Amino acid sequence: MDLFDTLIADEPALASLINDGKFMQSEYSAHIHQDGKAVVIDVPDGKLYYAPQYFDSAYSDEIMHSLLACKGVDYATHDWHQENDINTLPFENIQWQHDSVSMFGKTHNLPRLSAWYGDNNKPYTYSGITLQPKAWNAILLSLRDALIPVCKKTFNSVLLNWYRSGEDHISWHTDAEPELGKNPIIASVNFGASRRFLLRRKEEHSIKLEIPLHHGSVLVMAGALQHHWQHSVPKQKKIKQNRVNLTFRTIHV
Repeated sequence: MDLFDTLIADEPALASLINDGKFMQSEYSAHIHQDGKAVVIDVPDGKLYYAPQYFDSAYSDEIMHSLLACKGVDYATHDWHQENDINTLPFENIQWQHDSVSMFGKTHNLPRLSAWYGDNNKPYTYSGITLQPKAWNAILLSLRDALIPVCKKTFNSVLLNWYRSGEDHISWHTDAEPELGKNPIIASVNFGASRRFLLRRKEEHSIKLEIPLHHGSVLVMAGALQHHWQHSVPKQKKIKQNRVNLTFRTIHV
């Protein structure tokens, strides 16, 4: 059975994302997934499962609160950009950290916060940063298990990125590190502020696709997509709210 096996369904909200068999205003074929929650988008060298609201609003609110819960702090109104040492704050469920990279002899803080969780022997290296996994907790395990019906697998790791506002972003990149294996399946789960998610062909940047990622949405990237497409979350300065993105993946070591 194909990873994103299809079944004709009557889902008006999802059907509005498909025009003449194409996803939104793009040139890429799309159809409704059999679970009734998502559309499947066929792109050259890859396939995408896009569920605008995989998790309902009440559950998504609960998860967002749990991910950012910090003793004595109202996460929704606090100005996190003013915190000089995020690593020392008393977060209740996720041990957030502010990583930095060195470029041209200078050290720069990344424009987002992160955390790495998973099996205890599955470190992850990207942009010169090696992350040692923290132990799974009940929140992350519940999210991981909720993806099994779609992805047909159990992931062994998850990278969390916290965008404190629209000032935080991530530049063009691929998730094609060797430890992810050939043609990795990566499931992106999103809570908080809606943000633009952009894809472009590595060899031809004018070929692009934009997908809005909302509170409670899931986007699964599959096939050879990571080898042929880059993705990014650009700045959106008008957005003042928090967003947390979790990308579940399988590390091979």
